Amino acid sequence: MKSIKPIEIRPADPDDLMAIASVLVTTWRATFRGIISDAYLDAMTVGNQAIGHARRMRVPGSFLTVAVDLSDDRVIGFANYGRARGMPPAFDRELYELYILPDYHGAGVGSALVRSVAAHCREMGASSLFAWVLADNPNRAFYERVGARAVGEGRVGVGGERLVQVAYRWDDLAALSGAGGVI
Repeated sequence: MKSIKPIEIRPADPDDLMAIASVLVTTWRATFRGIISDAYLDAMTVGNQAIGHARRMRVPGSFLTVAVDLSDDRVIGFANYGRARGMPPAFDRELYELYILPDYHGAGVGSALVRSVAAHCREMGASSLFAWVLADNPNRAFYERVGARAVGEGRVGVGGERLVQVAYRWDDLAALSGAGGVI
């Protein structure tokens, strides 16, 4: 774990796209080896991921937030979130992606990003948030540590395989964002 002082959480801008894509590719390769096929992980490119995130950045109601280590002005993590896709209406917003470079795990970056997402979702009038997490993700316990509870399972296709995923839900965005003084 790297000690970082200070970090900035801010909305992403187009200049961040390559760094966001690099975080995603690095994180997937480090986290999902043995879960997702090596061929799929090895074929991922920063360029293709940047193109995909540029498209996401233009989707109305979808947001990208980055964590920047100000000691070297480098994007070290990001969150992508917005309207819930395919879940019951009780799920107001969905955290589509949350990735932090492995060297920064345990430094509070993920928690800071989740708090920022929750605060923004509250500002938009949302009362709950959920995220799909691969069941075999070794970092899955993070979601429980920041107050989410498992509420369902599903499957997702990745690299030609059908993988089990778990839906995690936060019911109290005030507490999650820090406005309730809990986290």
